[in-house]
Amino acid sequence: MAKITLENLAHSYLPNPKHEDDYALKELNHDWVDGEAYALLGSSGCGKSTLLNIISGLLHPSQGRILFNDKDVTNAPTTQRNIAQVFQFPVVYDTMTVRDNLAFPLRNRGADPSYIKDRVQQIAAMIGMEATLDHKARGLTADAKQKISLGRGMVREDVNALLFDEPLTVIDPHMKWELRTQLKSLHQEFGHTMIYVTHDQTEALTFADKVVVMYDGRVVQMGTPRELFETPEHTFVGYFIGSPGMNVLAADVQGDKAVIGGTQISLGKGFGAPQGQVEVGVRPEFASLATGDAGLPVTIKRVEDVGRHKIVRADFQGAEINILAGEGETISPDMNRVVFDTAGVNVYSNSWRVTPEVA
Repeated sequence: MAKITLENLAHSYLPNPKHEDDYALKELNHDWVDGEAYALLGSSGCGKSTLLNIISGLLHPSQGRILFNDKDVTNAPTTQRNIAQVFQFPVVYDTMTVRDNLAFPLRNRGADPSYIKDRVQQIAAMIGMEATLDHKARGLTADAKQKISLGRGMVREDVNALLFDEPLTVIDPHMKWELRTQLKSLHQEFGHTMIYVTHDQTEALTFADKVVVMYDGRVVQMGTPRELFETPEHTFVGYFIGSPGMNVLAADVQGDKAVIGGTQISLGKGFGAPQGQVEVGVRPEFASLATGDAGLPVTIKRVEDVGRHKIVRADFQGAEINILAGEGETISPDMNRVVFDTAGVNVYSNSWRVTPEVA
């Protein structure tokens, strides 16, 4: 297990990068705590896999250093970093049995045969492949092969880190849940440092101790699922975390008041006079429909009943506002206003959260 430090790290796929936009991975300075489970979350092309491949040694960064337990491994090959990596698509030895595939990393390191036998049996049970241990990998389905890849990544107990690059892409939905649970159990039992790349917020939030949200080649927030939900530090975090994501509306903010589309609302706390592109962000959970004169005037476009609650899609001057309503809540035609709970209001300047003033 290892603490992983990223020091002034950046990477460009261009030979002579000159501007920040030339970098697929903007400059990073982060510590990944020894023994914690992290999820790298973001949309395709944001730099998640680039960062993972730099940590593993498959890619050399354009600048900066990578340290494992304060030892510089920037120029060390993957074999010397003592990591296990599982890729998006299955990487297995087709001519070997499932048992031999799982045992391969241990045999390569001269582990005791009795330990190999017990450990392979344990991992096979974890990934649900005990019945196929003596089958050749060649004839197995894609999701079965990926389970072998996962098992081979988890079979060693002495690794510095386990790196997963969207490993459940080819796994059926029910098995995804099972394997995520098993990965979480493995982490709790052995305390490996784990980094899990995904664009699926459910995978990230259910797997990780800390979620690292990436956008346009940079880390925009690292935090617990609760921190990401309650105080998104960047509008992308608010948009990407949650279903539906955060409502973001252009606003003119002065102190504890905001004017949105000509209507003034209370923010509940002071934000000074932020400059630049100023926006108010409110999650659908903190928005409610009302009658009367309070709040923003809206037109309800449709109501989606998803069982546990209703999602109300409303229009405000051409912008969509999403509202969560209770399953038993009545939504009447005269509900033409949306009111925000000030406890859930955030203000952003140029996409970054503005810290409210302390009373």
